[in-house]
Amino acid sequence: MSSKTILLTGITGFIARHCAVQMLNAGHSLRGTLRDPAKGDVLRAGLSPHLTDPAALDRLTLHKADLTADDGWAEAAAGADVLVHTASPFPIAQPKNPDDLIRPAVDGTLRALRAAHAAGIKRVVLTSSCVAILQDGRRTEHTEADWCDTASPTATPYALSKTMAERAAWEFAKANDLALTTVNPGLVLGPPIGTEAGSSVSVVRRLLSAKDPMQPPIGLPVVDVRDVALMHLKAVEDPALAGSRFIASAGSLRFLEMGQILRAAYPDRRIARHVAPAWIIRLIAPFDPEIRSILPKLGYVETASNAKAVTRMGMRFIPPAEALLATARWVMR
Repeated sequence: MSSKTILLTGITGFIARHCAVQMLNAGHSLRGTLRDPAKGDVLRAGLSPHLTDPAALDRLTLHKADLTADDGWAEAAAGADVLVHTASPFPIAQPKNPDDLIRPAVDGTLRALRAAHAAGIKRVVLTSSCVAILQDGRRTEHTEADWCDTASPTATPYALSKTMAERAAWEFAKANDLALTTVNPGLVLGPPIGTEAGSSVSVVRRLLSAKDPMQPPIGLPVVDVRDVALMHLKAVEDPALAGSRFIASAGSLRFLEMGQILRAAYPDRRIARHVAPAWIIRLIAPFDPEIRSILPKLGYVETASNAKAVTRMGMRFIPPAEALLATARWVMR
């Protein structure tokens, strides 16, 4: 396999840092975008211990580019073979105005795709989300054929942002003859690279803090960030994967199960042992934006099939419990 030059957006992000490590270790060159160039030295220092060859950093160049502005995108895309677009806002608490998430996600995705197209890039890998698949009102196992119902009053701003951004990407790719693959992760856990953690890590931090007297009555698909990065790498390297969506999930965990796993590993932590009744969650939700964001999921475990990733990508996923504990070790270090 010949090495490629990859334009990796939002390289300081939780998923993107792992993508950077795996892509550099595979011999590729990276052109990473970031909003603040001052973070470049910290980024390089964080990546370095995870590289099989420290000289791999010589194949990384950093470019200032923001999803909300056109400046810098043409320069970042020039000479790249593949666009890997990971950058998108991911809050734990949902904003009051959905457009605060939707517009940056959709406009930023189209801005990156236009820059790639103008630079002659034909291959694109997009980080989407399971929320673009799951929130369609059905309580059955979902596949890549499913889409979030954006007309549903229970669809969160984050779900709307990821769904609309992914749909916009597929429409742009079709209109401009781009070979697009999307990776749709569930709750992404695992060890962050460097000192900054992704928003999903705050879920584990909250569990370990014993802030909540009871666990919410929900379950989510879970995946390790290292597997998410590997799926991006496979999509970059295998042209046969173009034109498809791929769910990234190792299986689902209830919050009660997460608590049990963490309590066994950290018995000194007073992690909640019981599930909160739905009416209590609804009572608390107006006063806690993080709790309010889970209201559409109350009472069931969301599930998403990883069969396509297993059969077509050859994925062997890190078990959800291992991903959870790896996150906890990072939080507790």
